[in-house]
Order: sequence, then C-alpha cells, then structure tokens
Amino acid sequence: IFRPPCQGENARLSSFIGAIAIADLVKTTLGPKGMDKILQRISENDQSISVTNDGATILKSINLDNAAAKVLVDIAKVQDDEVGDGTTSVAVLCGELLREAEDLINQRIHPQTIAEGWRLARKVARAALEASAIDNSADEAEFREDLTRIASTTLSSKLVTYEKEYFAKLAVDAVMRLRGSNNLDHIQVLKKPGGHLRDSYLEEGFLLDKKIGVGQPKRIENAKILLANTSMDTDKIKIYGSRVRVDSLNKVAEIEEAEKERMRQKCEKIIAHGCNVFINRQLIYNLPESIFTERGIMAIEHADFDGIERLAAVTGGEVVSTFDRPDLVTMGECDVIEEVMIGEDKVIRLGGCKSGEACSIVLRGASSHVLDEAERSLHDALCILTATVKDPRIICGGGCTEILMAQAIDREVESTPGKKALAMASFARALRQLPSIVADNGGYDSAELVTQLRAAHAAGNTTFGLDMYNGTIGDMRELGVAESFKSKLCVLLSASEAAEMILRVDDIIKCAPRARDGY
Repeated sequence: IFRPPCQGENARLSSFIGAIAIADLVKTTLGPKGMDKILQRISENDQSISVTNDGATILKSINLDNAAAKVLVDIAKVQDDEVGDGTTSVAVLCGELLREAEDLINQRIHPQTIAEGWRLARKVARAALEASAIDNSADEAEFREDLTRIASTTLSSKLVTYEKEYFAKLAVDAVMRLRGSNNLDHIQVLKKPGGHLRDSYLEEGFLLDKKIGVGQPKRIENAKILLANTSMDTDKIKIYGSRVRVDSLNKVAEIEEAEKERMRQKCEKIIAHGCNVFINRQLIYNLPESIFTERGIMAIEHADFDGIERLAAVTGGEVVSTFDRPDLVTMGECDVIEEVMIGEDKVIRLGGCKSGEACSIVLRGASSHVLDEAERSLHDALCILTATVKDPRIICGGGCTEILMAQAIDREVESTPGKKALAMASFARALRQLPSIVADNGGYDSAELVTQLRAAHAAGNTTFGLDMYNGTIGDMRELGVAESFKSKLCVLLSASEAAEMILRVDDIIKCAPRARDGY
C-alpha cells in the first residue's frame, strides 16, 4: 500500500530542512528594504515573468515536493485570504521557530515538551500583544489617520514605496467609501499601461473597459440599466455544427428570416422593460444592435462574468436571462453613463450609482510587470484596511511588538520550572529574529540595532522600533509606523500552530496510487 516510510529523526530532519529552506527563500523580501524576486514560468505555452516581493505570490508559484514546505505555503495562503498582509512574516516566523526547535531536539528535549512550552509562550505573547493594542474607532478623524498609517506601513515594503503616501490615501478613500460593508467587489482596479504610478487615481463611480455599440448614444443621464446574461447572436444560421437540407436557397432565406424575427421579438421584450441601457454578458450581433440603435438605447456587449456581477452589486439591479415578466425585474440605476478617455483608451464610466459605495482605482505604470505588482500591493493594502475596519485595534510596527512579546515571554520564563522554560525562551528568540532579519535586509548591523531596541524596551520605551530609513531606533508612534492588530495576531497564531504541527511529525509515509482492477 505504501512505500518504505521516512521515520523518526530522519522524518523530522526532512520536515525541518524543507520548512526552513522555504522561510530562507522569502526572508530577504521582508521589511521596507526587502528585495524582489523574478518568477519565471517554464511551461512551453507560458514563458512570462513577474517581479514581486509578495510572500504569498512567491510561495504559490513554487513547485514543492517536501510535505512540511507545503504547510508553510498553505499558512501563507490563509494569511493572504484572511488579512491580505503578513504573508512573508508568517512563513519566516514559522521557519525561525523550527530552527530553534532543531537546536532543542539536539539537546534531547522531547517534541511534546517543546510544543507545551510554545503554547505557554504563545499565550503570554498574545496577552502582551492585546495589552499594547490601541483602538481609536470612536474618533473618526483619528481612525482615518490610523488607517492611513497602516496602509503606508503595508505599502512601504512594496514596489510603490516611494509613492506610499499617495497610494495610502487612495486605498483609505476607497475603503471608507464602502461604509462598513467591506465588500471589495465594489472596488474595481483597472490597469492601463502608460504614464507614471503617480498618475493613478480614484474614480468615484464605476469604469467598464468595454465599447458602446455603433451609432448609439455616448452619454445617457438618469440611466435605467437592464443587466442580462442571454444569447443575442441567433440572427444568423450557424453553419458549423448544424445540418440543414433544403431544395432551394429560398428555403435558407426563410430560415434566416425566421431566426431574425425571433430576435426582433426578443429585442421588443427587452425594450418593453423601459430600459435605456442594455448590458449583456454575451455577444450582441448586428441585428439586435441595429434595433437598439433605432430606439436610442445604449447596448454594451461582452461584460464578462465578474463585470456583470459587480455591475449588479453597484447599480442595485439583478442579472436576468428571460424577459417575459418585466414586472419582476429589478433594473440598475445610475445618474450618468458616458464614454471617457484614459490615456489612449476609451472606457465607459457609470457615475452616481445606486450603491454609492462603488469606485474604481485606475492604475497607470510603465509596463505590465509594474502594473501587476502595483495591483498586488494595492490589493494587500485594501485587504488589511478592510480587516482593520472590522477589528479597529492597531499596534506599533517596526519590530516593536516582536520585542515587546519576546520580553514578556522572557519575564515568564524566570518563574517557569522544567524543560518547557527552554522552549519558551526559544519562542522569544524566534520572535526577536524578525526585527533582526528586517535590519539585515536594510544593510544595517542587526545585532547592534536589536540590542539597542531591547535596552529601550527594558527602560520603558515600549513604542520604540526600527527606523529603517535612518538605520536607528525610534518612536513608532511619532514616525507613524502602525500595523493591524488582527494581522499580527494571525501571524503569531498561524506560525506557531504550523510549527507545532511540523514538530510533532515522526513519520513521512508516501502513499502509492490505488491499483485499479480490470483496467
């Protein structure tokens, strides 16, 4: 049933090596001075490249065989889905915990004892983290300032770091428009090559990257929008895939005419809804397009599935496929639909949508690689901001909370008997490795900075962290370096739980494919 297993020390060593290798791969991307990676696809059909320092994107792209390494990739994906930021931190912290565990195992300390010590340390670290959190959600102006700080901190490690204040304001404005609904579908990101990153802007309304039908009005005010997912291409006989036997060409003409008549009837049913804009997910052929043109109706075709679903959300309408009961159909509404130019391209702008939360962020950039990375950076910022709106507590960044949690654990170690105290001390050392790695990535002396930081915290300056732009330590509140409490808590819990799971492994069994009888 299975191949010879990898047991005991060998299994554990294999797990540690795989997980630590993955952590070492992404740790150079950590922090505001982190480096980027080029991801090059090696498929025959796709040899494209992308340049990124987003931990989840890098880890998702790696083809892995090691089971423990896959666990690290999985926790990075979950972190990305949950809060959007901290994907590199969670993988690096898990790797550092396993590095410490390897030393303890070599000292003949049992994995269960290490796991027990880690659980105690995690509890102390969580309490310290919660005690340091600040909640300014009662004061709207102060809360908005907090959101801007969090967005700036998140974007400082991304490609857009030199325009981070601009993009942070852009992201905060977009999220504040959601008014607590936190539905990121209402924020559309449109990428248009050309110009500079600074040329990106927030469009209050909804942009659709499609074309208006020929001869139809280019601007409509007080629009009544019928959103549909229906076939509008049956005005011609599809020769391919069908067999029609006739004894004369007149019969073919009659069949075509019957098809056209059916399409005219369908168009009349659509017009009977009283709409002045018709947006279809599928194609609209020449005949229905000409009918809509005659009636002065704007028709937009090929609004793909994401587009039509998002349109339904922001205009307050519903997507319909049949048109026999106009009284049961809810149509979308907006103040104006018009064609506007962005760079060299024409797009359709829907202004004053029924759901006033909708907005579009137009990204400009020198190349598709820059735009893709800018979109990933902005997506991380939007995700972390929506998570902060749900849980408004914030903490200081710059390695401040890691030192704070490590010192709380060190104090607890002094009163903890038994070998589990060694495991707790190792947890604190792993936490201190995060600011050390951030300092190393900036080209600074990490040992000097981290010892200065520990001394500052011991002296009662619990808001001090790394000032990565001057290579010193400083007060994070004054520097405006803030992080989301929820993001840091997810990093702490996910990394320690994943490390504990890998630590408890003593067998790796590779299951052979199930034999199929009779094939």
